[in-house]
This record gives sequence, C-alpha cells and structure tokens, in this order.
Amino acid sequence: MAAACGIAVANIYYNQPLLEQMGGAYLPMFTQVGAGLGMFLFVPLGDMFERRRLIVLVSSSTAIACVLTAISPNLAVLSLASFILGLTSIVPHLILPFAAQISAPAERGRVVGTVLSGLLIGILAARTVSGFVGAAFGWRAMYWIAAGLMAVLAFTLGRTLPKSEPHSAISYPQLLRSIVSLIREQPLLRQASLIGALLFGAFSVFWATLIYRLGDARIAGLFGLIGVAGALAASFVGRIADRKGPRFTVGIGIATTVASYAVFWITGSTIWGLIAGVILLDLGVQAAHVSNQTRIYSILPEARSRLNTVYMVTYFLGGSLGSALGAYGWRIAKWNGVCTAGLVLSLVALSIHLLAAIDGPQPRVYS
Repeated sequence: MAAACGIAVANIYYNQPLLEQMGGAYLPMFTQVGAGLGMFLFVPLGDMFERRRLIVLVSSSTAIACVLTAISPNLAVLSLASFILGLTSIVPHLILPFAAQISAPAERGRVVGTVLSGLLIGILAARTVSGFVGAAFGWRAMYWIAAGLMAVLAFTLGRTLPKSEPHSAISYPQLLRSIVSLIREQPLLRQASLIGALLFGAFSVFWATLIYRLGDARIAGLFGLIGVAGALAASFVGRIADRKGPRFTVGIGIATTVASYAVFWITGSTIWGLIAGVILLDLGVQAAHVSNQTRIYSILPEARSRLNTVYMVTYFLGGSLGSALGAYGWRIAKWNGVCTAGLVLSLVALSIHLLAAIDGPQPRVYS
C-alpha cells in the first residue's frame, strides 16, 4: 500500500522541476485543482463500491492521462491534460482509508504514518526523478515512463490487494449529500481540513517556485531527496500521535513549518539555508498531515472515504492556492514574495490551531 501510494501520487509532482521545459508556470495549479475535484467526485465511491476494483480502474485511468500529457501538442492542451492527470491521481486517497480500516485503533496512527511515508517519499522522489529524466531525455519522456509505471501498478494491485466490500448500501446522490452533512456537523473535520490546506499551501509555495530560485531542473530535483527525512519521520510521528494525541503533534508540525519559512527568509540565499529550510518544511507539513488524518479517521469508521474526501479536497485546494501564490509572489517580489506567501499561510494555520477547542466528542452523522 505504501509503495502504491508513492508511485501514484508522484504523477502530480513530476511537472514541478520541469516547468521551464514545459513552458507553463501555472501547470501545478491545474494539476492540483484536478486532484481536488477528483477527490470530491471519486474518492467517496470507496464507501459505495468494492475498493480493490475501484483502485485498479482508477490506476488504469491515470496511465491513460499520463499518455495524454506526454502527447500534448501545445500549452492549452497540456494544461487540460494536467488537469485530467490530477483528476485521476486519487489512488492514494482510496488506499489510505483502506489501511485505516484494517488497522487496530491503538495502532492506527502508526499504520497511517507508515502508508503516508510511502506517499510522501513518492511526492519528494518525483521531483528528483523528473529533474534528471527531463534534463537527459526531455519532459515528455517522464510521462511515458509514468504511464508504464501506472499500467504495471494497476495489474499488480489487482493481483495483491484483498477485497474490501462497503459497510453499507448507499446511492451516489446520498453519498454526496452526506459529505455536506459531515462538513456541517463535524467541527474537528473542518478544523483539520483547514489547517491541512493552509500548510499544504505553504508547502506548495516553496516547491512550485524552487526551480526559478535555482534555475536547474536537476538541482531542484535533488532537493526532493533532502525532504525524504520528513517523509521517513511520518511513521514515527504516527507513534507519537498514538501516545500523546494527534492534536499535540499537529501543533508541533505547524510550529516547525513556521520556523522553516523564517529560515528560508533569513538564509535562503545560500544552499545550506535552503537545505535546512527544506528539512524543516517537509518535516513540519508531514507531521501535521499524519496527525490530522489520524484525527479524522477516528470520527466515523463507516464514512472514512468521505471523511478523507473532505480533508483531501480542502488540502489540494490549499495546495493549488499555494502554487498560485508562490508564482505571483515570485513575479512581484522574487524570493521575498515567496517567503511572505508561505509564512502568512503557516501563521494563519497556527492561529486556527491555537484558537480551536481541544478535541472532544464529535456529533454523529448517519449515512
């Protein structure tokens, strides 16, 4: 499950070190908006249909979307293909509720953290791989390779994942209506989703503009390897969340993200300053992400796919906002504009966390 999450989520991030070659600074925004819409429309189906079949179908669709991206003849078609690729890149968010479902409550933080480690390593390694592939063979080669990987993944998951039937019979319109009820009735879900969106926005501000700061796709890609430290810590953070409570680790993650942008602003003119900031940024954002997902999966076991939908749609909308703000900040004030955008988003997340009530019993929403 961890490996599948990493391979599938990488498709969203291959473009970031390749933006100069691809000719579109706003391509990450199109991909992330597509991912947000895909999560809203398709991830809830995990509560409605057998999960293994759904995961294989979506993986196959992602392979086709990678081919469409690789053959795009101009920027307009490439933007549309990037949107479609994001729309289909939801496999990790079908797998995560599946992992939470088969884990014991006392170990859910560790299990979610382990699977998320694979996802986060995929996000970070995607930039490194695409940077080198793009420099050696051009950006289209990266998407042909991605199409092959997704085809192999679809076949492998169909052979290895266990079957997972839904807990209750529910129609698609009822499914979507129940999502609105979850948002309205679950304050913890709203809080976690908003904090997650703001932190992922801060994350995307940096990664969507790093290529302009460094000017070399291979160097920008190598920074993804530096961030793997944060991804590897996800399982450890999950264990802490099991012991001390996920609210505690959310606070630590937000504070670390704020600190990362302070480091970027003060020392970002040096490679070592960027390296230190990247380690803090990835560690902070991923610590909060693991903890937030551990929190929401405890609310309603029978609605985990829908809970994940609300959280991840909001999360990726925050990411698309961060990508756009990063590009805008770079255009008007270069590195100072980037750091301002990231710091503001992370400080707003800190304010929400400090003002929110301590987690308590949540009202039930019946499907």
